[in-house]
Amino acid sequence: MVFPQQDPLISQYMFGVPTFNPGAAGSSGMICATAINRQQWIGLPGAPVTTTFNVNAPVKLFGSQSGVGLMVRNDKAGFDSDISISLDYSYFFDIGPGQLGIGLSGGIINKTLDPTWIIPTGDVYVPPAGDPLIPENKESYVAFDLGLGAFYKTDRYYAGFSITHLNEPEIKYTKGTPYFSRHYYLTGGYSFTMTNPAFELKPSLLAFSDGRVMQLTLTSIVVYNKKAWGGVSYRSGDAIIGMIGFELFNGIRLGYSFDYSMTDLMKNTSGSHEFLINYCFEISTGRSPMKYKSVRFL
Repeated sequence: MVFPQQDPLISQYMFGVPTFNPGAAGSSGMICATAINRQQWIGLPGAPVTTTFNVNAPVKLFGSQSGVGLMVRNDKAGFDSDISISLDYSYFFDIGPGQLGIGLSGGIINKTLDPTWIIPTGDVYVPPAGDPLIPENKESYVAFDLGLGAFYKTDRYYAGFSITHLNEPEIKYTKGTPYFSRHYYLTGGYSFTMTNPAFELKPSLLAFSDGRVMQLTLTSIVVYNKKAWGGVSYRSGDAIIGMIGFELFNGIRLGYSFDYSMTDLMKNTSGSHEFLINYCFEISTGRSPMKYKSVRFL
């Protein structure tokens, strides 16, 4: 019996918290768009390839501070090809020096299984038609998916807890009914100003569990002048990760990370690559509060 991963991994999680925690939607106070492409276990046939796009923004509904978001994800692994689309909503509370967001996500998962059968030679094998659980031909099913999250943020630190696949959506194939198990995420980070104020040290963590296994990622990043960063992570039982990034003059941030596997998989793969692009901006829709007595000053 094996328990494969269902949610895709993310090495640069500190830049993509809204992708797994709806409580973080709109928490930056700006409109933020983030795209992440992860190519896992390069060289291994059927290895996961994941592309995630998330956009979120703060809004005011009936005078209350809130946030909304949209996430689209395409995840391919082996014979599976999953497309997820979800909408996020978060409600903010001012608590102490920071803000707490309580969020809910709802959307759909379109799960497609397109198996390729390779029949070994010999007398001992199970033909495709005889497998009681795996469909013989291509099948697709759409299921409703829910998520829940809480995210607290101040100028110096943040912390969050979230649950994906809250309703454990079932995928009803003609043979068997697999389901997405609940996934639990705990994340947090802090920003230290170093002796030279141009440098910041930002340690962070991400703990993940699906109720059966647990995985912990510890990260340390050094940021220079809020424009460039580099760091290293350790993912328990899996890999050592190096990452770099920088911000362009127009505000677009680019990031890259490389996973060096410490398992036997490294015999068959050259590692994992992850690319990130992020852009945050503000839109002012109100009139200028300033008043002028003379057109000369317009």
